[in-house]
Amino acid sequence: MRLTKRAYDWPEDRTFHVPAEAAREFAKVGTRGAELRGAWQQVMDGYRSAHGQLAGEFDRAMAGQLPPDWDARLPTYTPQHGPVATRDAGGKAIEVVAESVPTLVGGSADLDPSTRTMMKGKGDFQSATVAKDGQTPPTQGAAGGVWGYAGRNLHFGIREHAMTAILTGMAHHGGVIPFGATFLTFSDYMRPSIRLAALSAAHVIYVWTHDSIALGEDGPTHQPVEQLASLRAMPNLLVLRPADANETVEAWRIAMQHTTGPVGLVLTRQKIPVLDRTTLAPAAGTAHGAYVLADTGGRLPELILIATGSEVSLALEAHRQLVGEGVRSRVVSMPSWELFEAQSAAYREAVLPPAVHARVSVEAGSPFGWERYVGPTGAIIGVNGFGASAPGPVVMAKHGFTVEHVVATAKAVLARQHH
Repeated sequence: MRLTKRAYDWPEDRTFHVPAEAAREFAKVGTRGAELRGAWQQVMDGYRSAHGQLAGEFDRAMAGQLPPDWDARLPTYTPQHGPVATRDAGGKAIEVVAESVPTLVGGSADLDPSTRTMMKGKGDFQSATVAKDGQTPPTQGAAGGVWGYAGRNLHFGIREHAMTAILTGMAHHGGVIPFGATFLTFSDYMRPSIRLAALSAAHVIYVWTHDSIALGEDGPTHQPVEQLASLRAMPNLLVLRPADANETVEAWRIAMQHTTGPVGLVLTRQKIPVLDRTTLAPAAGTAHGAYVLADTGGRLPELILIATGSEVSLALEAHRQLVGEGVRSRVVSMPSWELFEAQSAAYREAVLPPAVHARVSVEAGSPFGWERYVGPTGAIIGVNGFGASAPGPVVMAKHGFTVEHVVATAKAVLARQHH
């Protein structure tokens, strides 16, 4: 090191030395930047004078503000809609939000048809001068979408890490709310960029579909197991795994307004029941992270079933059977650990009373971490292997995600409590 400094004629006793030549060059950056900023400001001032309303919209977009009543047209689902995959409910939510929030921009790492994240009629972000056939395209695309840089659908290609890095840069630039999608198992490829988004509090939305072993025949390479636990372990990342179509709509409402860090929406490939909110708690409880979905009246429950995502309907079926056998059972839907932990101690204890030790968690993922909610005497129904290649219902049944197994597990926990 001394010889290198000597060769450059730098002082050999300095531990951090900026040569005068370097300081002069870097000083020019500020001058050049001020000139560019001044020129831009002149253009912006002229635009604001000529187009005050549009300039106001620009200012609101750069400030990250949502338009008034942006979520007024988000759909509500009933059991009459039939079973709905949460990826489909998420796609419908994107379609509605894209109409009311012009700053929503995003796409998928090669998997738009599978993740349901294409914004119809919003065009593809690509060069305005070169189309796929090498010809200059018209202003409007064949499907009515805008060509060129006004297009809002981004085709990232099979490069999840780069996609996520791009989204983080877009969020920090401001003026847009960016989202990116892929299968949950491929969130592993995104991890360094997710971490940077979380560390830097970037408002980015991740759409992760095919969220469990229930995706079926693609097998262990595509079936996520440990991903939920590892993503929940990351500071400042909000993870939501909704239980049905209505919780999915609420999850999108949360994601659009959560500006202090990235949000991951974990959605199903398979269709799952739309929960009957006329007899169950409203889906607005999603905002609390966990809420009492079904109970047995005013008395303290003797058993609590805690579930997320597609397993909530399974827990409900087990609950109904247990209630029919005289068990005071409660079902808690827990779409987000992070939101639940942010609630007051009084709320958390109302949902999970400390006096109730008989608890069973049901989630088609790694059991790691669930002991914090079921306690030392509860039980965790999870996935301890890497899944298998078979139809989704078969894989789920083989791993114990059946009403019979949930009921049997609950009874075993109750028996230990009584003993």
